Amino acid sequence: MSSANPSSPRPGPSGSEKRDLVSIEDLSTEEILELFQHADEFRDNLRAWSDLCRGTIMATLFFEPSTRTRLSFESAMLRLGGGVITAADEKSSSRSKGESLADTVRVVGGSYADILVVRHPEDGAARVAARYARVPVINGGDGSHEHPTQTLCDLYTLWKEKGKLEGLEVVLCGDLRYSRTIHSFCYALARFRANIVTMPYPGFELPDYVLRRLRRDFGVKTGAASVADLPGLAGSSNAAAYLTASEPHQLALFTQLGPVEVNRIDAIYMTRAQRERHSGEETKNYPRLSSQTLRAAAAKDARVMHPLPRVDEIDYDVDADPRSVYFRQAELGVPMRMALMAYLLGRIQLRSRPRADHATNPGVDSRSSMRCRNERCITNGEGVRYLERDFRIRQGVGEAPSLECAYCERELEVRCVGHLTRRWFDGCSEQLVAAVPPSERVWFESEEQARAAGFEPRKPSDAVGQ
Repeated sequence: MSSANPSSPRPGPSGSEKRDLVSIEDLSTEEILELFQHADEFRDNLRAWSDLCRGTIMATLFFEPSTRTRLSFESAMLRLGGGVITAADEKSSSRSKGESLADTVRVVGGSYADILVVRHPEDGAARVAARYARVPVINGGDGSHEHPTQTLCDLYTLWKEKGKLEGLEVVLCGDLRYSRTIHSFCYALARFRANIVTMPYPGFELPDYVLRRLRRDFGVKTGAASVADLPGLAGSSNAAAYLTASEPHQLALFTQLGPVEVNRIDAIYMTRAQRERHSGEETKNYPRLSSQTLRAAAAKDARVMHPLPRVDEIDYDVDADPRSVYFRQAELGVPMRMALMAYLLGRIQLRSRPRADHATNPGVDSRSSMRCRNERCITNGEGVRYLERDFRIRQGVGEAPSLECAYCERELEVRCVGHLTRRWFDGCSEQLVAAVPPSERVWFESEEQARAAGFEPRKPSDAVGQ
């Protein structure tokens, strides 16, 4: 990797390797649960921690509108005794002059601030910030990719309301296609082996790349769901799906599930239509949760959740129902973010082991002319100017390897692998890929792309290894 695309570990606040939170996958399951315990301590007396981070400064770099996320972070840092600087209006920042995110975080993440919270409209932007900044970076939402701190707040709320996460039945309703909150939440629910019922607005189902990741990384099985009558949400139920990662579980014996009847719901997670990321899609008759919805027998013990802001998808008279916890979600965001920042700044320690890092693959050669096919990815936006192509190898059990953009994590379909020195290519079988040394691997999306790069089909006489 050249100096134009730094990826080597950088020292953290205490001299150890710095930790960032770009994806919910950057935290281990044990770390998440331990952070909940610290959040409980902070919440017991929010005013008792004003010396913990004294002398530290947090910068919020928000290039998209935000109320709760930005103010929650700023409140959390102030309660920890630190200071806050902010760039909350893109038009008044140097981005309006054409400055890159990489340059911004290199300037601000140093003498200006000790930790950065970044919100950006392009998928994968938080990974760019984490690579270039010398200080910890927290993803405050990047395009339609992820919103991991919202997921921590959501999990924390469910954990406090239900006393556990494993085995819960959670309904996700509304715009599941463009909601980065939903995507992060799905990955976390699967990891905690909660069961997911998707009830999307037609045309706004979970993206295929999210489903593929759920299957590959968490062994999630999918099937049709028959959901008990939920007035106001029934229009979504025709496309309802059931996703389970619970093992041991009789349903997990099959790749595809049969129809699953859902008669008990632990939580209904509503989302607004993410119009800022739509391409002109119509959203008439969008799902709307009302008091009548909560009178359904299946919703008797359900908690109503929402990342906010609410538009029209939850009636205001639902606010008075004790099962509505969306304002509590927002309130719990402060102690949860206090715990996260104190940890990343080295002011509290966790006993839990971190997750093994998903290392970037050094054998993905940029001369293959591959690019991320997600047009919303930062590599196809501002990153065209300065980012190198960067992909990871991802592989499920018994599957041929696939490539994933190291920034937005969208999979790239590869059909051929080539030998860099010997200039041949062949089909992308698991056995062949394993035989080609990583330093010699070149990947191609098609035979035409391989030939255009000067590679020829492998002959039987061509040796595979070194």
